[in-house]
Amino acid sequence: MEELLFKPSYRGKRVRLSKPELLAPAGNLEKLKFAVHYGADAVYIGGQKYGLRSNADNFSFEEMREGVEFAAKYGAKVFVATNIYVHNEDIEGIEEYLRHLYDAGIAAIIAADPAIIEVAQRAVPGLEVHLSTQQSTLNWQAVKFWKEEGLPRVVLGREASLEEIAEIKNQVEIEIEAFIHGAMCSSISGRCVLSNHFTDRDSNRGGCCQSCRWKYDLFEDAGGQDSEPEESSTGNAMARFPLFEEEDPAFTMGSKDLCMLEHIPDLIEVGIDSFKIEGRMKSIHYVATVVNVYRQAIDAYFEDPEHYVLRPEWLEELNKAANRPLNTGFFYDIPDHEDHIYEPKDKEAPYDFAGLVLEYDETDQTAVIQQRNFFAKGQEIEFFGPNGTFFKQTVQEMWDEDGLPLEAARHPLQRIRMKVDFPVAYFDMMRRKH
Repeated sequence: MEELLFKPSYRGKRVRLSKPELLAPAGNLEKLKFAVHYGADAVYIGGQKYGLRSNADNFSFEEMREGVEFAAKYGAKVFVATNIYVHNEDIEGIEEYLRHLYDAGIAAIIAADPAIIEVAQRAVPGLEVHLSTQQSTLNWQAVKFWKEEGLPRVVLGREASLEEIAEIKNQVEIEIEAFIHGAMCSSISGRCVLSNHFTDRDSNRGGCCQSCRWKYDLFEDAGGQDSEPEESSTGNAMARFPLFEEEDPAFTMGSKDLCMLEHIPDLIEVGIDSFKIEGRMKSIHYVATVVNVYRQAIDAYFEDPEHYVLRPEWLEELNKAANRPLNTGFFYDIPDHEDHIYEPKDKEAPYDFAGLVLEYDETDQTAVIQQRNFFAKGQEIEFFGPNGTFFKQTVQEMWDEDGLPLEAARHPLQRIRMKVDFPVAYFDMMRRKH
């Protein structure tokens, strides 16, 4: 990534009384548990109403209560995204829904529409309201306005630069949350209408079809010049020149993914209070890997800020999760044509989540593994976990629950006992390279 050019505009080094919050996504209850276990200080989820990820599993109130109880054991909080833009038919039921969130122990909602914000402050004053990135808040006067409206935290628009964040922190005493890793919307903080036009799915009510990631062919309007007309879907003749050859790859307009792992000191020293990872639709392996890496980097900085060094193994580990090409978004400069993906080459995760450690027996150095993807004897695997666990080994002896030897783990969620080279712990993960 590019050399750091950002210099904070405030004088002196910011002194923090505590670490910034590491805020992780969770599309369902299992992902919430992995995010918290792997080091998240807080998790944001979606309920079954008023959120922008209608295709995620999302949470029932019962699942929310269970998630809150689990997070509390680790000192973590749970936030709920209620960040749709409300139409008239959405208003009825908001107050009841927010009361259920509060009763479930939810610490805060993330909201953009003043209708939801007003109802929350009036009817459920014990429920914190954080301003969503959907409001595209980019300047200190707007942040000051929302502080005066009683909001303790603002999630800035993803277009905010580090220089702008420094000015906001100088001008307003308020918690600032910013996205530091994950997919970037090609529109202004997600307020896109392509999905509405193409599929009649409202992006701002949870229905985005990610049309910016689709594959397109490019044409130029002939503008009255001589050309071979093409038939439109309505039967009208349209003169268009194709701007591609048959063998050319299709065109997309999706942006590269955001990654600020190499710039942790800048994020901390500018005063960002919450580091937000995007990805409620991502896999368990992705969430655990990304949270684990950022947790280690943040902790390493606070152990010795003056001698903090980025560890190459963190970048290597991060690349084992499914990412598109990466950049630093708007933090240092305005993205240009090199920061978009024009030829879609889907980058699959190079590793599969193969198994979850349930038990470890130090007497015979075996572990009970819950199978999540196929693996077999003779294959190389990796173990990793939140307490520094990391090693590679070859799959050796394996047995089923009845003690019968196995050549391969073929059945989903099958419990398998296997030899491991080093100690492992509950919730450590096992992965296998493609």
